[in-house]
Amino acid sequence: MTSWDWGRHYQPSRPRPVKNGLKTRSQRGRIGETWWSERWIAFLESLDMGARLGRGRAYARRGQVMDMDVKPGLVTARVQGSRAQPYQVTIQLSPLSPQQWEKVVDVLASQALFAAKLLAGEMPQDIERAFQEARVPLFPSADKDLNSDCSCPDWANPCKHVAAVYYLLAESFDRDPFLIFLLRGQEKEGLLASLRQRRSAGASESAPTSQEQEAPPASDVPALEECLERFWAMGPEMASFRVTIAPPEVPLAVLKRLGPPPFDQAEDITETLGRAYGLISEAALRLAFESGDDGGNQ
Repeated sequence: MTSWDWGRHYQPSRPRPVKNGLKTRSQRGRIGETWWSERWIAFLESLDMGARLGRGRAYARRGQVMDMDVKPGLVTARVQGSRAQPYQVTIQLSPLSPQQWEKVVDVLASQALFAAKLLAGEMPQDIERAFQEARVPLFPSADKDLNSDCSCPDWANPCKHVAAVYYLLAESFDRDPFLIFLLRGQEKEGLLASLRQRRSAGASESAPTSQEQEAPPASDVPALEECLERFWAMGPEMASFRVTIAPPEVPLAVLKRLGPPPFDQAEDITETLGRAYGLISEAALRLAFESGDDGGNQ
């Protein structure tokens, strides 16, 4: 991106109205509801665009962006300005290399909570830590990280038309955080497939084989006949045993981690099982709290 000469005079113009243009949901106040969209807008605001930033925000709210397409490393859009011909806007964010994504996926897969949230379609709050551990940037941090271009006659870059697309992207990130990964060159399904593969491989490697599982020494196990009277009684080890009954942090994490089944069917079995598991979980929690007398610790 290039800087501009503040000494040049800007002539304001009124944009032509657009029918069925893309509008931000936010019509006043800040744009972007999630921390990742806030990070995206914070970078835009750090570029010191002056009044062009406010005009771009107004364009985004008015619906001057006619369409927008997000592909790996590239955003293209048409923005209607004051001229009859819409302006062509492009925003480029350098994609990560396959080797860099391999490092990121390794880190994400090694953290069960990261993997579970992503497989559930959620963005982990501290996912940037995983990218930092892999020494790979997730968000742009300097002008050189992003390249933008607009066919308008404005000499400034980014102009208000580019800013309008930035704001719409922020709200798109709210709806689908995986678009951030797409801009970095990784599609959602590819990322989730890699995570499932890494997690499955890790589970297989950590599970002991039948040869590795050693039975306790026979001398330490009393004969059944010797403990019939106390068989159903709890041992002293159970005095400190507590189980907290609560809904999981990531609903249906295992089901989402497994992904769609490999066979065809009339109805998506994942959705069907999800409803069934949800009803079972609700019934189990209701039964536990109705029968428990210690606040959920059984």
